Amino acid sequence: MYEDLALLAGFVLLYSTVAGGIERTWVSGPIVFTIFGVLIGPAGFDLLAFEARGETLRTLAELTLALVLFTDAAGADLGVLRRAAQLPARLLLIGLPLTILLGYLVGLLLHVNLSALEVALVATMLAPTDAALGKAVVTNAAVRDDVRQGLNVESGLNDGICVPILFVFLALAQQAGPDAQPGRLALGLVAGELGIGLAVGVLLTGAAVQLLKFTARHHWVTATWLQIPVVALALTCFATAQLLGGSGFIAAFTGGLLFGYLARDHREMLLRAAEGTGDTFALLTWVIFGSLVVGQAVGYFSWRLVLYAVLSLTLIRMLPVFLSLTGTGMNTESKLFIGWFGPRGLASIVFAVIVLNANLPNSGRMAMVVACTVILSILLHGVTANPWARAYAGRSRRT
Repeated sequence: MYEDLALLAGFVLLYSTVAGGIERTWVSGPIVFTIFGVLIGPAGFDLLAFEARGETLRTLAELTLALVLFTDAAGADLGVLRRAAQLPARLLLIGLPLTILLGYLVGLLLHVNLSALEVALVATMLAPTDAALGKAVVTNAAVRDDVRQGLNVESGLNDGICVPILFVFLALAQQAGPDAQPGRLALGLVAGELGIGLAVGVLLTGAAVQLLKFTARHHWVTATWLQIPVVALALTCFATAQLLGGSGFIAAFTGGLLFGYLARDHREMLLRAAEGTGDTFALLTWVIFGSLVVGQAVGYFSWRLVLYAVLSLTLIRMLPVFLSLTGTGMNTESKLFIGWFGPRGLASIVFAVIVLNANLPNSGRMAMVVACTVILSILLHGVTANPWARAYAGRSRRT
């Protein structure tokens, strides 16, 4: 245990000292930590003493995703969103369903040796995006506000929207017998996941903000403990919703949006420590992903699988986005820019581990499709984020 702790903590320490320099290059944090995970895992030098099993990755990835969703939502500029709400609305209400549908159709056409429901699961697992992999885009103030905020909100909301869809397909794939009622099952799952998640996020966050305001008036909050509330609230929203049968991810994102609005005067101070914690958790998730999944996945890749992964990052994502933005007045580069920066990351990993633990006949193959897509996304989006963001911002200023 101490060997693992020294290895991981030492690498985080080393990375933290050079993170600013690395973020200005084409190399991203997820690339660095995934490669590190491969090197210290069974496929590399096998330096990890503990066995990083699927449950370990699932727990870490779920907690990380919940924290990232909360902080991203809380930090969203609602003023910009009100002025440019049509961009995320189009991406979520038109682009996301089209992405799942196109991913399903392409999977069927490629004959990836999966059943129709399993292809639908894969298409859903690969639909949500991860803004953290395109951090150079969403944090670059030179890029148009509506584009940055639109991509950030899309990334935050599409995870939660895909959760009930994923569980509907998963339940249908597991269910057998002539008495099955898919419509009732789907309606019940969607209502439960969304309703409970929304209620938990709103109620817990509303109560927590009122408590923070009360204690702040009485000067009971110290500088040391000021770093804790956001992290604790995000995880409380997530765990409570999951416990009650709802979507913890929807609860985390809803809670984050409400927190950002109710605590807007002090949110930057409150969010600073939470964002650092979320970033650290995310990078450790990439280490375990590299160690547990990447090293073992390489031997299972086939040309159909790799082709589907490439199409998932290009045609399956970019065509629906392009179509959804028709009529907005955006130029072609803006549509392609938004379409390209839909990297796959934490949400897809969490979904893949959930499906893997469901023990479907082809769950391993489905997980490999996701792993291949995420690996390519880490590399391609990591390499292109900074250069294209700078070039796009420069051209936008001139027009």
